[in-house]
Amino acid sequence: MAKLKTKVAASLVDVLLDSSLLTREQAAEAVEKQRQTGRRMEDLLIEEKLIQPEQLGLVQSMRLGVPFVNLKKHEVDPKAVELVPEAICRQYNVVPLQVQDGTVVLAMEDPGNIDTIDTIAAQTKRSIEPVLALHQDILEAIDINYRVSGEIEQQLRQIPSSAVGSTDQGDEGVSAEAIAQAPVVRIVDLLIRQAARDRASDIHVEPQLTGVRVRFRIDGILHEIMNLPTNIHSALISRIKIMAGMNIAERRRPQDGQISFKEGERTLDIRVATVNTVNGEMAVLRLLDKTFAFLTMPQLGFLPESQEKYRLMLKTPFGMILISGPTGAGKTTTLYASVNQLDSIGRNIITIEDPVEYHFANINQIQVNAQAGLTFAAGLRSCMRLDPNIILVGEIRDKETAQIAVQAALTGHLVLSSVHANDSVGVIYRLMDLGVEPFLVASALIGIVAQRMVRRICSNCAHLTAVSPEERLSYERELSEQRTQFLYGDGCGLCGQTGYLGRTGIYEVLVMTEGVRRLVLESAGPDAIKGQALKDGLFTLWRDGMMKVKAGLTTPYEVIRNVFSIH
Repeated sequence: MAKLKTKVAASLVDVLLDSSLLTREQAAEAVEKQRQTGRRMEDLLIEEKLIQPEQLGLVQSMRLGVPFVNLKKHEVDPKAVELVPEAICRQYNVVPLQVQDGTVVLAMEDPGNIDTIDTIAAQTKRSIEPVLALHQDILEAIDINYRVSGEIEQQLRQIPSSAVGSTDQGDEGVSAEAIAQAPVVRIVDLLIRQAARDRASDIHVEPQLTGVRVRFRIDGILHEIMNLPTNIHSALISRIKIMAGMNIAERRRPQDGQISFKEGERTLDIRVATVNTVNGEMAVLRLLDKTFAFLTMPQLGFLPESQEKYRLMLKTPFGMILISGPTGAGKTTTLYASVNQLDSIGRNIITIEDPVEYHFANINQIQVNAQAGLTFAAGLRSCMRLDPNIILVGEIRDKETAQIAVQAALTGHLVLSSVHANDSVGVIYRLMDLGVEPFLVASALIGIVAQRMVRRICSNCAHLTAVSPEERLSYERELSEQRTQFLYGDGCGLCGQTGYLGRTGIYEVLVMTEGVRRLVLESAGPDAIKGQALKDGLFTLWRDGMMKVKAGLTTPYEVIRNVFSIH
């Protein structure tokens, strides 16, 4: 089998050489890496950016004599999906595209695999017409087209009505039998798996008068996924509580817990919070994907100029750096990215968080525990006796924490933290509101980063579109450039018909220059400080956002939606 794979890979490389898509040096390097790692030659060529995915598909199509289908742009017929179970698609890495005259058109990464074709033919009781598609595209198409709603409906039919309780039955409303029911267990697992595939950051389980609403937050926007019957609500919440190590008998008080969930090759840490509403308990599950904990500055979305300013801040041996923005603006991600690039071997880095979302090697992390008296302020005070070089405080939200953090910054420590404020200048006044004297603010602060998260345009369905006068004028006013059309996504299967796929940050990096410090000491107004910062080279959130519009990363609508309130 190994010899066969090497022969096929060599044949592909030969075709690429003949097509002048690879140089001999690149080909030799690719074959050597394939020999050392055992990876698929197709994956290696794409990951090393030696060839574009579409080019590879067309070359493979000519080589194998089978039509190539770009699944990112191809509609999948739901009737074809019903014929082949998801488990079989994942096992053989295939996806049915459509049914034509009793024949199933099947996208395959290896259209020459007769065993796979025979298996799908036996499953569908139809003849199979294989077409070629890329490995990763097939995986994405399976995730997009195989939804959990159908299987959840099957699970609901298996639950006896006598085993479940309703939201208004009080503490005795759910039986142990209902919680242990395999269908209830399966339903919760299916919801989490679907959320992970949809790139959701949160799952909302909300009891309503007519049912249980389930919503996913994807790219910062809540989407209603399904409505479950009211009589399953108690069993569903109790199952979530059991998974999170919470008390299922306590329904009146808010609770929180943690779930570790395996989805494919990923392990998801899920933070769970419950609270009682007038319609019953609601639960919110936050899915923490560990890949986001290790993003670099360019991956976060910093423009080169802003990134350089921020890197210089982080090189300062002592002082305070603050990140500001509303909930969900990515402040924690930026703090983690900052800590990741600092020397954790030669310096003692301590964090105080509520909660600790991601765990890092060589960094000492402390979990806030208010019941035990371990608040941000108490933890910060304790850190001062642990010989720290760098202290990360999850959030400054009260006077005591603010004052201790300032003292730490003034006594030889680098302090990183977050503050809720609308923009960078607002952080200065927020510290003063918390009781920090202006001269201490001016002395301790190194700089401030205000940020927002905006949705990225889906590159698969993006095209130039005429926009509203408000969007056009907002762009023109900021960049002094007239445009009538901007990139917008039409909506496709890849982005869930939203036109957006993923998010990026927009940033306002304020450096505490001598001019800004002087104005803070004089207790000048925010307009004066903002004016001085602009003279010193401040890129506002608005400008940073419109620069990303110009680069085709996001839309004027997204910038206006996220930043308009402070423009």
